[in-house]
Amino acid sequence: MHMAEKLQDSYLAAHDQLYRTLRMRIMYGEMRPGQAITLRGVAQEFGVSVTPVREALKRLAAEGALSISVSGRFQTPALTNDRIEELAALRALIEVELATRALPRAHMALVERLQTINNAISVAVARADAVTYIRTNLEFHRTLYLRAQAPAMLATVETVWLQMGPTMRALYGRLQRKDPPMHHRLILAALKAGDEPGLRVAVRADVTQGLRMLAR
Repeated sequence: MHMAEKLQDSYLAAHDQLYRTLRMRIMYGEMRPGQAITLRGVAQEFGVSVTPVREALKRLAAEGALSISVSGRFQTPALTNDRIEELAALRALIEVELATRALPRAHMALVERLQTINNAISVAVARADAVTYIRTNLEFHRTLYLRAQAPAMLATVETVWLQMGPTMRALYGRLQRKDPPMHHRLILAALKAGDEPGLRVAVRADVTQGLRMLAR
């Protein structure tokens, strides 16, 4: 491999790692709604030039994770009530469908894995650790939806989660949650029983209830 190709591969790897790290920060609520992100600040933190930072931020903006002002300033979205309602409706449509498709493949090993994740959610709640709560809550849903074997749907719903990460952090603070999501227990019970109607109701309630409280 020529030196130029090696440098190009190294650059692409660094860019991808930067993008993925920032993406996780946003999705898991490590940033507040409307928080500004500067090229220079990110470049200094990661020890890179501003060029890969700009490209990573533009990529995130294309996914709806960031907004860009007329002056070129990047920030996390501060969602309006209408936008929250829209994203909640999307979650209700897509995630209910993913859960339904996963149900025929939801064997006991999956249910046990989901229970383990739910236990981790309980620990995060007890510690008032909002970021870990959001991360493990999304892991619960992603683990179930992977069984649907519907990658396009899952990619779409992950884009919704990405847009909502900072808002979910704000929601967590407002609710002052002291218990894990009650609908997770209903989801687990429906999976064990092979109860499709019950699963659909539980997933729809789980993914919309808190968001619609925020939009009031």
